[in-house]
Amino acid sequence: MLLVSPNMQFEQAFQRFYLDYVSNEPLNGEYYAPSLKNFSLYVARLHDESQGINLRFGYVPCSHFWFIDEMGEVVGVIRIRHNIKPEFLALEAGHIGYDIRPSKRGEGYGKQMLSLALPKARQLGLRDLLITANHDNIASRRVIEANGGQFENCIYGDVSQESIARYWIQLS
Repeated sequence: MLLVSPNMQFEQAFQRFYLDYVSNEPLNGEYYAPSLKNFSLYVARLHDESQGINLRFGYVPCSHFWFIDEMGEVVGVIRIRHNIKPEFLALEAGHIGYDIRPSKRGEGYGKQMLSLALPKARQLGLRDLLITANHDNIASRRVIEANGGQFENCIYGDVSQESIARYWIQLS
């Protein structure tokens, strides 16, 4: 299992990830829909985001990684935001966001993926990471806790309109 930067080599594997995701969670899966329209443009956009180039309104520089299994399948994706300056990120979204494809959940992949992402966050110069999960998402909260996440509090998100558990991981 490894984390890789998005690249053309995994086009078909990423499309399978997307189809698995959108067939089980249509609303959340739509985040990845642009990958079907023009995969090379999608990969270029993710690369640009990691460099802080051509950022969409409200976005911050963000490094994207795909979690690849031994068969070359995309099991999950993880995003590391380089800062959390906008209020939404500082309160509700945090430094890291991740998704495991629905057919692979409950197998420990989330814990492993986040563990591999923490050194990458350190390489970006981050020392204290805010990671959030929906209060009711016990599996995601366990992933964060298994990687050293210290519970801070729960808030009601203005944007998400849900209760959000906030955790901090110290990388120092």
